[in-house]
Amino acid sequence: TMLLGFAWGAAAALALLIPDYRVLVAVAYTPIVLIGAPFGWPPGVSILDVFPWPVVNQFICIGGGLLWAATAVAYGRRSRGACERCGRDDARAGWTRPDVAARWGRWATYVAVVIPVLYAVTRWAWALGFPLGISKEFLREGQEVGLWWAGAALATLAVGGAILTLGLLQRWGEVFPLWIPLLGGKRVPISLAVVPASLVFVLVTTAGLMFVRLTLTGRLSAILGAGVLSAENWAALAPELLWPLWGAALGAATLAYYYRRRGKCEHCGRV
Repeated sequence: TMLLGFAWGAAAALALLIPDYRVLVAVAYTPIVLIGAPFGWPPGVSILDVFPWPVVNQFICIGGGLLWAATAVAYGRRSRGACERCGRDDARAGWTRPDVAARWGRWATYVAVVIPVLYAVTRWAWALGFPLGISKEFLREGQEVGLWWAGAALATLAVGGAILTLGLLQRWGEVFPLWIPLLGGKRVPISLAVVPASLVFVLVTTAGLMFVRLTLTGRLSAILGAGVLSAENWAALAPELLWPLWGAALGAATLAYYYRRRGKCEHCGRV
C-alpha cells in the first residue's frame, strides 16, 4: 500500500499538478498554427513559439507521470495476483463488467460532452460580437486585438472533441462508418479511442486544476486584473473552473469504453 501510494502520488504530481494550461494551449494551437501558416495567421506566430522550453519540460513531466502510473498499475496487479495483462482476477469488482461499465460510462460521457460545449458557446458568442457573460468594454478590448477569433478557433476544437467523445457511446466509435475509404465497416481499434481520450483527460484536468489553484489563492486576479474577473465578466473564468470535472468525466468515460470493449483476455482467458 505504501509503495502504491507513492507511485500514484508521483504520477498525479507529475502528470496533473506540475504542468499548467500552456500544455493544453500548445496542443490546441498546433493545428491552428500549421493550417494558418501559409496565410500568415496568427500573425508573427510560428510553431516554435508554441513549444518553448518550459512547455517542452511540462510534456516531459507528463510523460514521467504516465510512466509512474503504468508502474503502479503493473505492480498493483502483480501484488494482488491478478492477470498482469488485463488486471482481472477471480474476485474482480462488478463495476468493471461491460454491462455495468456501460451504465456509469454513459453519464460520464454526457458530462464530458456538455462542459466543452458550454465553453464553446461563450467563445463563439464573443467572436460574433455578443457580450455573453462579459462587459461590453471587455468585449471591445478583445475585438481590438483579435483575441476572440483565436478563442473561437479553440472553441471549435473543443466542440470537435466533444463530438469525438460521443463516439465512446455510439456505434461509429466501435465500427468505422461505411463512408470512410478503406476503413468503412472495420472495427475501431480500442487504442485509437483510448489513447487520444486519455491524453485529453490529462491536458484538460491539468489546465482546470491550475485555474482552480490560482483562483483559490487569489493569484489569478493579480495576473489578469481584478476587472477581468469581476462578477460582470463571470464567463471569462467560470467555464474553465469546470474543466477538472470535464477531465474526470472524460477519464471515467474512457475507462468505461475500455471495460466495455476489451472482451476476453488472450493471456488469462477471463471475460
